[in-house]
Amino acid sequence: MRIRPMREIEEFLRPIAAREGAELVEVTWDARTRALTVVIDAPGGVDLDLCEAVHRAVDAPLDALDPTYGEAYTLNCSSPGLDRPFRTQRDFARHTGEAVEVHFYAPFEGKKYYEGTLRAFDGETIVLETAAGEKRLPFSKTSKVCLLIEV
Repeated sequence: MRIRPMREIEEFLRPIAAREGAELVEVTWDARTRALTVVIDAPGGVDLDLCEAVHRAVDAPLDALDPTYGEAYTLNCSSPGLDRPFRTQRDFARHTGEAVEVHFYAPFEGKKYYEGTLRAFDGETIVLETAAGEKRLPFSKTSKVCLLIEV
């Protein structure tokens, strides 16, 4: 099954989601289930009402765009989830001042895992306030950066 490029679909849907008070995080395609998922976030978080509002707002315009070239698909709308890795500058900006965890592929200064408060991100360096003080961590060597979920 052919599908339009995700970037094209995202750019098309971004202003529609914004009109509903949501930020479009990404659009994903699951070829196995033939599901197009619109992932949104919002400053106050995402609830069922916001997901429903965005779903309704994007449904007809998506039909007009025809992302699957006439093939049937299921449309889903979802929040990014608490453990979703940060991918964009916006992700880091949104969570500045919050507790995060940083995972590395290989040890960095003797450790493969750091946690602390995200202070800044410039696209290359993550500035993290840890119990041991400020750490400057190279983003290019990380395997995952996400919110710290304490249970």
